[in-house]
Amino acid sequence: MKITRLRIYQVDLPLDKPYALSGGRLHYSALDSTIVVVETDQGLFGIGESCPWGASYLPAFALGVRAGLAELAPHLLGCNPLNLNAINQVMDRALPGHPYVKTAVDMACWDILGRYCNLPVHALLGGRMNTELTLQSSIPTATPRQMVADMHQAHADGYRTHSCKIGSGVSADLSRIQNLLAERVRGDHLTFDANRAWLPAQAVAVMNAVKDYEVHFEQPCETLEQCQHVRNLTRQPLILDECIHGANDLYRACALNTAQVIGLKIARVGGLTKARHLRDYCIEQGIQMNIEDVGGSQIADTAAMHLAMATPHQYLRASWNACRHHSVVTALGGIHVTRGIARLDDTPGLGLTLCQAALSEAVAIHE
Repeated sequence: MKITRLRIYQVDLPLDKPYALSGGRLHYSALDSTIVVVETDQGLFGIGESCPWGASYLPAFALGVRAGLAELAPHLLGCNPLNLNAINQVMDRALPGHPYVKTAVDMACWDILGRYCNLPVHALLGGRMNTELTLQSSIPTATPRQMVADMHQAHADGYRTHSCKIGSGVSADLSRIQNLLAERVRGDHLTFDANRAWLPAQAVAVMNAVKDYEVHFEQPCETLEQCQHVRNLTRQPLILDECIHGANDLYRACALNTAQVIGLKIARVGGLTKARHLRDYCIEQGIQMNIEDVGGSQIADTAAMHLAMATPHQYLRASWNACRHHSVVTALGGIHVTRGIARLDDTPGLGLTLCQAALSEAVAIHE
């Protein structure tokens, strides 16, 4: 089997509500997503997606996805999409780094492999380990009153784990945290995510002022070294997210015992092939994971849920569905979300049917 054509689509995903994170430093009203259809000489095709959360959240941006795909496409034509390791080697040689560019191609090739084997992708990633997945809500940075209202709405929608975005400074964040803790519904779980906004001293001050040792704090500072400094002086479980870009980052974090949970986002590490490796290493090290994607539509959410479905339950903390924050439907099928719970059936591949009505004419065709 050979890749014969790549069709690339640009899709705007306007958010239902403006979204702020990192203590309000970063604001977003829409996402720019790239959808890739990989076609083969045997009539099989696969669908993938890469959607950075704006241009300022990570070293990734939507125009870079499409420019990178234009660089990669000539090297991919003629390759066997069933050989995932070889596909990733071709992409890494042709374009070192830029994992967010490669995600959609890798995802689409997994979709092709599943369709070829007549198996769902989760069966190929280790086999179904869960019948359903717990999803967490994402509460943007706002006033304490607004964040409490958003948390209560998420609870009413069925979500029992909430990722609350903070990072403004010690006093402002303690006000948010104290209000959220006081108003949470019994049994709900809270994560306070600074998205790299704190200096180590701020992180230590906030975390040590919070006496609830069951809440999790996520990515308090910019670097792994800064987070390790915070880890040495605090007690709550720590989640590392944005500073884990690949296997070497994960190995270092494990060697230092920095994190109790890893935020494993598919597009940040370069696709399902590399995310599977990180998933397996976390299992070996006894580290829990939030398995999800950076942003996107039903396509990206579904791919992440296939990996989560094939992960032993005790290593999963929660997942997140980015498409909860917008109303654009790019594909039918895939994950089914009901009251904060995600389910996947056993349809071959990713289980998706591309919704052409949501797509304009392809911005690029490589053949």
